[in-house]
Amino acid sequence: MNIETELKKRASEIESRLYSLVPDIKGGQQRVLDAMRYSLEAGGKRLRPILFMEFYRLAGGTDREEALRMACALEMIHTYSLIHDDLPCMDDDDMRRGKPSCHKAFDYATALLAGDGLLNLAFEIMTSSADPNGMKTAAYVSKMSGVLGMIGGQTIDVCKNGCLSDLDELHKMVAMKTGALIKAACVGGCIFAGGDEQLISRSERYAENVGLAFQIRDDLLDAIGDEKLLGKKIGSDSKLSKTTFYTELGQTECERRINELTDAALFECDSFNNSDFIRQLTCWLAGRII
Repeated sequence: MNIETELKKRASEIESRLYSLVPDIKGGQQRVLDAMRYSLEAGGKRLRPILFMEFYRLAGGTDREEALRMACALEMIHTYSLIHDDLPCMDDDDMRRGKPSCHKAFDYATALLAGDGLLNLAFEIMTSSADPNGMKTAAYVSKMSGVLGMIGGQTIDVCKNGCLSDLDELHKMVAMKTGALIKAACVGGCIFAGGDEQLISRSERYAENVGLAFQIRDDLLDAIGDEKLLGKKIGSDSKLSKTTFYTELGQTECERRINELTDAALFECDSFNNSDFIRQLTCWLAGRII
């Protein structure tokens, strides 16, 4: 299996369904719908919906169409968070994946509403699922994306202005801001499939290790990555004097920890049958350059 080819194939499947879920309405609200589509169509790895679909499969799920809707809803939540992250009141980024950020392509108010629109549409999709595990999955995703998860991590980041006191505080912030939505994907997929507690626990530990490794790699890429490949300027964390794994540990220790976390994540994969894809994806994430 060529992992990059397979990732593109899976991302394409998700995108074809994702775009169709945004209402096509002409009228007063058309501008915000255009902004929602603009941000969804900005691209990206589609990592979270891919993880949701894969853990749904690994846990024995069979209704791919219904799972695909749930996975797309999760991507909408991720996209809304990026729209808001880029706003001047947050990270103040003008570019996202090589294109102007939503508030630059439209305006501040429209971007704010586009994020709100995607979040509400996501939960409309999840709570309207006919699957008996739909509401349980929606509740878990809500928890992981709320004040006990992603929003909680963002709050720590904003209140501290990115300048955290030590590695422990950085770990806590990352586990919530970045890790919680990855956990929502892995654990959420298992919950939606009706997976047993052992598989759910395994998927949770997998997500915790991958989520932390993912953020350490992000910190490295912000410091020493390729701007053309990333589609945005590097060094933004340094300019803002933010506390990152790169500033606290240096490149060599960051690489060592990524490898250690990746090994721990791969260990959790052993309990899943037909886990070749997730194992290859885990290794690819460890060494990604985008």
